[in-house]
Amino acid sequence: MTEIGFRCLGVRPDAYGVFPTLLFRLGITAPDDGAVHAIALRCQIRVEPRRRTYGAAESELLADLFGDPSRWDETVRPLQFANVSVMVPRFTGATEIDLPVPCGYDLEVAAGKYFASLDDGEVPLLLLFSGTVFARAGEGFTVRQVPWDREARQGLPVSTWREMIDRYFPGGGWLRLSTDTLRALQRYKSERALPTWDEAMEALLKEARR
Repeated sequence: MTEIGFRCLGVRPDAYGVFPTLLFRLGITAPDDGAVHAIALRCQIRVEPRRRTYGAAESELLADLFGDPSRWDETVRPLQFANVSVMVPRFTGATEIDLPVPCGYDLEVAAGKYFASLDDGEVPLLLLFSGTVFARAGEGFTVRQVPWDREARQGLPVSTWREMIDRYFPGGGWLRLSTDTLRALQRYKSERALPTWDEAMEALLKEARR
């Protein structure tokens, strides 16, 4: 069997996941139509921020991640998004599978900050493949490594990301605060008889602006 190949055919939210999950549709080929018994596949996914442009509002928010736009030539680097594994079942010639990628909404993680800063367009992703290929050879099997240079690029629409997140966190998001900060915020909220945490944060922002 000659070298195996990979393509990304698209990405969509998992409509039935118990937590936020994206499904990357992968096309896998064995160019000489050889029979593949299985693949223990690993995939590292990176965000490639340099492969798109940004509006003024996006640039303002991304300054928290990359600094002032005047320094982006030095500070903008690929961001780690996910490391996932999947078993590819037996096929001959070519097959397609879904690669599930669990996603969080942590705004303290670099990829989370990046996604939350975008208004529209696509997130440029690079998928790097590795793993072990078990293939039929005569009366037995061969075991080979996925070549180190197997990769694919895929654009993730920002609208797809938001559709997925809105299924689990409709109209909201999450911030992780220290226990001391939470207690101080709770006192502030209680002293002013503010009914919700959202109103407490709005009041603090108004005071800061004044």
